[in-house]
Amino acid sequence: MDTTLQDPLVGRLLDGRYRVDARIAVGGMATVYRAVDTRLDRVLALKVMHPALAADAVFVERFIREAKSVARLAHPNVVAVFDQGAEGAYVYLAMEYVSGCTLRDVLRERGALQPRAALDVLEPVLAALGAAHRAGFVHRDMKPENVLIGDDGRVKVADFGLVRSVGSATATTGAVLGTVSYLAPEQIEHGTADTRADVYACGVVLYEMLTGAKPHSGDTPAQVLYQHLNTDVPAPSAAVPGLPPELDELVAAATARDPGVRPEDAVALLALAREARAALTDEQLDAVPPRARAEQRDTGEDRTSVIARPVPVPEAGDPHAVQHTSRLATPEAPPPARSRAAGRRAPRGPLLIVLGVLLALGVGAGVWYINAGQFTRVPAVLGQTEQAATARLGDAGLELGTTKRAFSDVYERGTVMGVDPAPGERVRSHATVTLTLSRGPEIVKVPNLRNKPLDEARRILTEQGLAPGVVTSAFSTTVAQGAVIGSDPEPGTERAPDSAVALVVSKGAPVDVPDVTGETVADATAVLKEAGLEVSVAPERIHSAEDAGAVAAQSLAEGSRAAKGDAVTLTVSKGPRQVEVPDVVGMSTDEAREELEAAGFEVKVEKSFPFLGDEVTGQSVEGGGTAPEGSTVALTIKGI
Repeated sequence: MDTTLQDPLVGRLLDGRYRVDARIAVGGMATVYRAVDTRLDRVLALKVMHPALAADAVFVERFIREAKSVARLAHPNVVAVFDQGAEGAYVYLAMEYVSGCTLRDVLRERGALQPRAALDVLEPVLAALGAAHRAGFVHRDMKPENVLIGDDGRVKVADFGLVRSVGSATATTGAVLGTVSYLAPEQIEHGTADTRADVYACGVVLYEMLTGAKPHSGDTPAQVLYQHLNTDVPAPSAAVPGLPPELDELVAAATARDPGVRPEDAVALLALAREARAALTDEQLDAVPPRARAEQRDTGEDRTSVIARPVPVPEAGDPHAVQHTSRLATPEAPPPARSRAAGRRAPRGPLLIVLGVLLALGVGAGVWYINAGQFTRVPAVLGQTEQAATARLGDAGLELGTTKRAFSDVYERGTVMGVDPAPGERVRSHATVTLTLSRGPEIVKVPNLRNKPLDEARRILTEQGLAPGVVTSAFSTTVAQGAVIGSDPEPGTERAPDSAVALVVSKGAPVDVPDVTGETVADATAVLKEAGLEVSVAPERIHSAEDAGAVAAQSLAEGSRAAKGDAVTLTVSKGPRQVEVPDVVGMSTDEAREELEAAGFEVKVEKSFPFLGDEVTGQSVEGGGTAPEGSTVALTIKGI
């Protein structure tokens, strides 16, 4: 019996905007419909809460709050949320409509998948969950039913937020929320879940993709829950002999019963998945598992290797038809053609045999080239550095085109976050591929660099997507010399990527420079080192008033402040220079003083009582003789 006929929403205009055309699926918390946004004239999916849950005000409040938060997850592998609203008893989400199927449909149709196909599905799932985890969300109900595979090969994760809206893993009736086959042990035992619960579920999904069966089974949900709590997930190779150990290790890491042993979130698991893929050969990646129930081969279309052509769905105009977006039809092989030569005897001539073989080889080579030889597939380079991605594209016979840059909360700065054509897409050899490199998060917080050495601080800023700016120095009694005292802007300040951050570096504790002029070099060196300063001696000596061999000058003046370990250069005196003394006898006092000072001498005037004369009658150093520069010449002035 088609219950769609009894669905009161089909054919209705919900909230004056959304025309409900058909019911797609019914879940434990909501029903999903295909609808048309009459304002924007686009097809979308409406997820409408069951009336019984919509009557719970607390549940509805949490549903709306989580829906608004999830709507901010702008990620290509997350089913987008466009709108949220309510009309009467109907509380709904307007979401992106994905035409295609679910991973559950693929597994039901195909059984086990080739390792390459399993990883092609797992990686975008982990990218979507990684974006959610870094934004503070936990899915809590990861399973193949929530992995959508579009007709164009894109993989998207659905049902973010609904399970998170419930505060524990069990309802008041004791029924476990979510599918028991994918619940982490801590969800079952303690009713709590964080990002590692999603990691566990992804490990179970990977196991199921590789083997075609769930790791734990039982006649009742209680038996499955018991196995999750007490039994490790077996290695996939135990069910599918020949699977490489790298895949066993990947499943074991994700499904460890102790959450502390698992990767901390989907981003960490995605890195492990890429490492595992890189370690596998093409032969290992393309091995067809024994449990595959349909031929997994290349159809020559631009779609991922796990997707077959979908069966036709009823027209959008039929309001009572159930739309199954999750079914696949495996192309049937044409019936074997009956040989026209049945009953005839084959030619016996050797020449005809040789010609037949050559013709078959030529036709086969031509068909191979037309269908496969001239084509290749874009390798998976998401998360790799530009250099590694370029090398891998070259190995695949592809050319690197333009390189773009964009912000990303998931991919590390400098790694590939987007590829056009997409990874796995079938393209002609030597085709051009465009890479989009991550610039890191759109908003970067300035890290706390206090006490970090300058080189390390610069490296941290670069890794965080910021630019090291101007470096200044300052004294500090608490921060070691050469380490960062602070930054401008201050730690925690949000800035755009590549913004410059100025650094203040410690010169160490201040040291008062002592005066060592006139001291011997040995004594001066001892005094300066005791103050925490280094000492060097200038190679050239100078004339000065200081005795020969004494310190004539120092590079840091007395009383100035220096940092501990700073160097002071000492200049040694070679004694005063000998200068010829001019003859000033008979000159007036002022004339004699000017003459002597111009020659570099100090002047002392000695007058005799009654101090009425002004003529120089004698000088302590006779004119024409020599005396040390800067020494004093006494003048004698006799009275009348």
